Amino acid sequence: MSDLETVRELARAGLASLEAHRRRIDDLNVYPVPDGDTGTNLTLTCRSVVDELARAEDGDRATLARRVTRAALLGARGNSGVIFSQIVRGAADSLGAVEGAADVDTLARAFRSASDTAYNAVREPVEGTILSAIRALAEEAERAPDDFWPSLVRAGDAAVARTPDQLRVLREAGVVDAGAAGLLEIVRGIAASLTGEEIPSAVDDVPLTVAAIHLERSRYRYCTTFVVEGEDLDTERLEAELGRLGDSLLVVGDRTALKAHVHTDDPGAALSLGTRHGVIDRVEIANMHEQTQEREERLATVGTAVVPVAIGAGNRALFESLGAATVVEGGQSMNPSAAELLEAIDASPFPDVVVLPNNSNVILAAEQAAQLSSKNVQVVPSRTITAGLAAMVAFDPDRGAAENSAEMREIVSSIATAEIAVASRDAQLNGVAVREGDFLGLVGDRPVAGGAEFDDVAAAVVEQLLGEPRGVLTLLTGDREPHLDRLLARIHARHPEVEVDVQHGGQPHYPLLLSAE
Repeated sequence: MSDLETVRELARAGLASLEAHRRRIDDLNVYPVPDGDTGTNLTLTCRSVVDELARAEDGDRATLARRVTRAALLGARGNSGVIFSQIVRGAADSLGAVEGAADVDTLARAFRSASDTAYNAVREPVEGTILSAIRALAEEAERAPDDFWPSLVRAGDAAVARTPDQLRVLREAGVVDAGAAGLLEIVRGIAASLTGEEIPSAVDDVPLTVAAIHLERSRYRYCTTFVVEGEDLDTERLEAELGRLGDSLLVVGDRTALKAHVHTDDPGAALSLGTRHGVIDRVEIANMHEQTQEREERLATVGTAVVPVAIGAGNRALFESLGAATVVEGGQSMNPSAAELLEAIDASPFPDVVVLPNNSNVILAAEQAAQLSSKNVQVVPSRTITAGLAAMVAFDPDRGAAENSAEMREIVSSIATAEIAVASRDAQLNGVAVREGDFLGLVGDRPVAGGAEFDDVAAAVVEQLLGEPRGVLTLLTGDREPHLDRLLARIHARHPEVEVDVQHGGQPHYPLLLSAE
């Protein structure tokens, strides 16, 4: 594999890992201002590198390093993106000067160069930030552990976890630093690509506290970034001039291209200063006060939503009565796509979502939708509508998705479900003979009874379900409701201790769905 192909693959892996956590990192963002965009800014910065590599052609390693460095610089967004561009620059400068494969010593020098370059780019380095994380990674790399990449990620996890101890605003808000967390996700993705193994996080996601949501706004309103291109550019002079306009100042680059970042109330003045030095480009002006307000509104909406898949007006009404946010239309003959499920997930006003596929053929699509969503999504592998309805009894919208899904999974795994279908053709299934139009009874996925008489088939299925002690038997009638009087009489006579709940589900193809719990 060529150097270009290798770097392309690693850059894509780092970006994919970061994108998977972008929203969480946005929510963590409280320093230097709580504008909630660190994950997005880092993602856009990484994407600029990936896009540039996609256009690049094979060349020598030094040229490739320069392309990566320039792409990161020109594409850098926000404070975190600009600092990350310098981490990329330090690593690329070091690796671009090396011939042959990168061994552990080469990688250690690259991480140290990345750390030194980033620290040198910041006028007043602050610990407990992305700077602390890259230094911790460099220190671990220099120890040259046998399990190099997993060990590096573990050291990064520990560094991120320490950031509240280093920076008071993080400690008071009860969060880790967003920039440090973002950098670690990039490294985690690269490590996973190189080792071929997923490297999990050492710290589970936790809900943000009120303290992390409502924070003091920036003294200045506008986050202003732009590129200045020219000849013999003076970094220190531009930095000194911009320093009189605001704070959170960064000016990085070289004699031909500089990236400037400043928080100010007068972005026009900042741009005017840039034009005195060269040609300005890639201007980005964000209203941080509006961003802070949007972040507060987004995080103030806490809780969990449930998105079940169901077919039949009665079934949809039952899920909604139990607290489902949006019921996605689906059943045996029309299963929703991952895109349809993703749309329903992202339409929820809550950050946490539990999905109930309610069909074995929908579970994979639900898992794909969960991976594509920026929300915290848990898929409970319910295989029938009756199992999904039973799980809904445990749902509490005030709890997180993980806690809800854990209890719902227990219910789904313990419940027994069955179906009465109408045979579409003559068949011999698991020793059960049916003719077209006959009733076929299945417990789980196993045929257990068949015949022309609904009551006989249904009674046989019920006996299978109640073979073990059960307290509640639920019956969901289909769009062509069967007469249940004789069946209910049999159940009450043989199992007087069982509570029977009959509801109209309205599902097609299945005259009766059953569950016992």
